[in-house]
Amino acid sequence: MSSEATTPRMLLILSENWTLTDGRSLGDLVRWAQEAEDAGFDAVMLSEHVVLGPDAGVDGVMANPRAYAMPGNQDPATPWPSSLMLLSAIAAATSRVRLVASAVIAPLRHPLLLARELGTLDLLSQGRLVVQPNVSWSRDEYAALGVPFHERGRILDEQLEILDLVWRSSPASYDGKYFSFADTYLEPKAYRPDGPRLWFGGQRASGPVLRRLVRYGHGFHPLGRQTPESLAAVRSALADAGRSLDDLEMIGGVRAVFPDDDSCADLGQAMEAIPEQWEQGFRTFCVKPSQFIDDQAEMGSFCREVVRRAATLV
Repeated sequence: MSSEATTPRMLLILSENWTLTDGRSLGDLVRWAQEAEDAGFDAVMLSEHVVLGPDAGVDGVMANPRAYAMPGNQDPATPWPSSLMLLSAIAAATSRVRLVASAVIAPLRHPLLLARELGTLDLLSQGRLVVQPNVSWSRDEYAALGVPFHERGRILDEQLEILDLVWRSSPASYDGKYFSFADTYLEPKAYRPDGPRLWFGGQRASGPVLRRLVRYGHGFHPLGRQTPESLAAVRSALADAGRSLDDLEMIGGVRAVFPDDDSCADLGQAMEAIPEQWEQGFRTFCVKPSQFIDDQAEMGSFCREVVRRAATLV
């Protein structure tokens, strides 16, 4: 998806909304996805953890429970249901909205299993799947699953090579440091010949993130505000590879400001962050509903208001 949109594409974050629903009522999230689609949202997004340990809250739990879950600021008991299983349910309940599996912690899975899960979901949704593979941050999570934390980046690099390989061809063979297989068939393939759309991002557009973005990326989804220098680095790296920033979907977000630790943020104020990002080339914008409403009965009207406001901003 290129940067040709004439109005902002809005993305509804379905994770971390536990002030609106409890962690077991997962049908609520499916219904919210339907309401977002009906309102004109372009995409819905789920993030993941497999398990959490004490390091999830090592810096203290967030003051306002509506804020984003970040490294070290959340209760280890925070619910994190399987994003891919939930997106499968959402795929069956919707027809147009894109399904963004953000923060898929790839090194915690075997790449052939991951290729199978993602490819099947992409085929089921007829190409609506977007995946953001990353390495995440929790040492406790890696220890619980027996994966070496300090090797997670190198593991991900092998996994990306394998995903690209097995989504394109069968039989496939690979011989790496972490994974090896020969004459392996993975069928059926994903919806597209090269697999689901891939986003990459992080706190800085440099090093491994930039390398993966240039080689495999269809979208750039950074964490937080981007400096002109950061965007220039992305543009330069793409140009060196014969690519353009126009090739990428640029994903930003609204900026919620909470008046205190017990209240929601103002939606209009938060969406004022969109025009500046639009000028930088961002066209898709994330919004987390629990930052702005405390009653899930308002979800439909909230989604419609977001879309209405977005159309007036650029």
